[in-house]
Amino acid sequence: MHDGGWVGRSVQRREGSDKVNGKLAYIDDLSLPGMLHGVTVRSPVARARIRGISFGPGVPWEEVVVVGPADLPGPNVVKLIDVDQPLLADGEVRHCDEPILLLAHADKAVAERARAAVVLDLEPLPAVFDLDAAIRGDVVVWGKDNLFREYRVAHGDVDAALSEPDVIVLEGTYETGAQEQMYIEPQGMIAEFDPEHGVTVRGSLQCPYYVHAALVALFELPPERIRVIQATTGGGFGGKEEYPSIIAAHAAVLARKAGRPVKMIYDRVEDVMATTKRHPSRTVVRTAVRPDGTLVALDLDFVIDGGAYLTLSPVVLSRGTIHAAGPYRWPHVRLRARAIATSHPPHGAFRGFGAPQSVFAIERHLDRVATRLGIDPAELRRRNLLRQGDRTAVGQLITEPVDLDLVLDRALAMSNWTETRARFEAENGAGGPLRRGLGLAFFYHGAGFTGAGEVHLASVAHTEITAEGRLRVLAASTEIGQGTNTIFAQIAADASGVAIEGVDVVQPDTEFVPNSGPTVASRTTMVVGRLVGEASRALRVRLVEAGLLDDRSDASDAFAAAARAYVARHGVLRTQASYRPPEGIAWDEKNFQGDAYAAYAWAAYVAEVTVDLRSAEVRVDDFVAVQEAGRIVNPTLAAGQIEGGVAQGIGWAIYERVVWKDGRVRNPQMTNYIIPTAVDTPRIRVEFVPPFAGDAAPCKGIGELPMDGPAPAILAAVGHATGTEPVAIPMLPEQLLTILEESRHGAR
Repeated sequence: MHDGGWVGRSVQRREGSDKVNGKLAYIDDLSLPGMLHGVTVRSPVARARIRGISFGPGVPWEEVVVVGPADLPGPNVVKLIDVDQPLLADGEVRHCDEPILLLAHADKAVAERARAAVVLDLEPLPAVFDLDAAIRGDVVVWGKDNLFREYRVAHGDVDAALSEPDVIVLEGTYETGAQEQMYIEPQGMIAEFDPEHGVTVRGSLQCPYYVHAALVALFELPPERIRVIQATTGGGFGGKEEYPSIIAAHAAVLARKAGRPVKMIYDRVEDVMATTKRHPSRTVVRTAVRPDGTLVALDLDFVIDGGAYLTLSPVVLSRGTIHAAGPYRWPHVRLRARAIATSHPPHGAFRGFGAPQSVFAIERHLDRVATRLGIDPAELRRRNLLRQGDRTAVGQLITEPVDLDLVLDRALAMSNWTETRARFEAENGAGGPLRRGLGLAFFYHGAGFTGAGEVHLASVAHTEITAEGRLRVLAASTEIGQGTNTIFAQIAADASGVAIEGVDVVQPDTEFVPNSGPTVASRTTMVVGRLVGEASRALRVRLVEAGLLDDRSDASDAFAAAARAYVARHGVLRTQASYRPPEGIAWDEKNFQGDAYAAYAWAAYVAEVTVDLRSAEVRVDDFVAVQEAGRIVNPTLAAGQIEGGVAQGIGWAIYERVVWKDGRVRNPQMTNYIIPTAVDTPRIRVEFVPPFAGDAAPCKGIGELPMDGPAPAILAAVGHATGTEPVAIPMLPEQLLTILEESRHGAR
């Protein structure tokens, strides 16, 4: 898939060896002279009035640094979309494990003892944990009516279409649960404060400039006096998008009061209990379909539980809404989407960002439609797939000549769809405790920020050449395990002509790298990678214009020699590239219509499962993941992204249940919050179909795509195996037992 350059090759991951041999230092490996250890005192109840705080005996309190709301240097808010979330609860607690007080001591054990000795006098207030109760306003915990945000999409006449005499109308309700990111490294930060130079924080994070903006607002300092440095980061999955702003601010205000560096590292229990998770959702779908399988009308109500504060719920809701109709033609559409406030801890960013929830609903519903009509689920989708010249539910014109039939055909061929389903049905009909099934999901995922989001970000990337003739890439995009450093090196090497060994990718540090936007939304390669390529090509042009490089030369040593000569004569050469939106892209945020994304990746996933009727256990035996994602920069890293996303999707579907009691997580450990291990993960067969425009194709995002398809495909396979229609995840054995029992009673 490559043209002789570096793009398209499976170049070895740059930091891989150093991670394996332990050379790279994570944030908890670092220590600074005089450093204190910080801890957080949290609320044990979901909602309460704070009447008082006292400090128990047995602790040398004169040695403990204590920070409350009155000690903050600026406004008590976490700057993000809105400013509804306080950095420390002041007067009222709105969710379990909300931060109330910060403590620090040189001895970590003493800090922990101090945390346990703090006595909170809390007067309980009514809380709300049920979505229906929150919607009704039984208890109002946010605003006037608990409504964070609402979006509506409508075209055609849905009511008339649903009333047509020749259509089949089907309604269903679909639910998805919360999910913990369970990154390998918990949240952690080290902060320093200097009255003259300002604040420096380093830690495990995805978005340096998000943390930077939050600290600028909190400390009310000029941007140049706030420095954010990304340390080696052990995974993110969205969980280190917005939350690091909170722990960084906590460490920084402790450091300010102490006059010494402060490290804050959460253990796994605190991390799971206190930080954001995937939004739970409920979707009610009503459709009108003709007997031949033609989709006529979609009436859909999509609701997500946002928790106690807004965080990123509006953006999660937006993406979920845009993907709710799936990659299908619907002449008549009515979508209503709402993010609702409850007394749960705030939910936030997680890989897929709202699309997995709504994709689950529409894909499970279409399987039920296929069953009612007696049409093969794959054929139902094929008849209704978007084609070039069609418009999505939000009105975006599909201009790509993408071959969706090829995507579907490859998935069906790799899974031997027709023959395997027929064989399983015959075997299941013979009885026995083990039943097997095959399920399909077809979906798409928009890459980059929604609508005008990329324009507002105005991302910038820099490249420069050094006196040694090396090329340096400067961008805020973080390496969190997905391969950013390797991908940028490949792109820069191809664009400039330098050898890939001569490319350095600078660790994100706001003192040195420009704001190229957050490492989210599958935008790193597609958006920032393009900027890296443009800036690298500009370096080559400058060397040619200076008469130091023959533009016809593709020898990497020629570039390096020219770079050394340029720096010797003129000093450091730096170029930059700034984001420019593609021509003809327009999004109407008010009416929620238009070009939502510059590009989409498309996929068909097939899951093969075995269900043990005795224990209601589900085993995923085989998984096929076929996608069209444009030009693939590094096939091995890309396949790894798909495999990891599928494994995470398997966990969400049949293993991972967040257990809540009175708004608090009751299973915050890896012994009782179960994620799939290597034993639970099947062979995942990944294929990328050729891009629609060969080497001229854009590089689309793939990081979030594989999260969307596994859950609906797995539940479709379970339904095929058992003759049931599961509609909610996670589907643990106890849930499947209930479904099987209901099915048996219904058959009597």
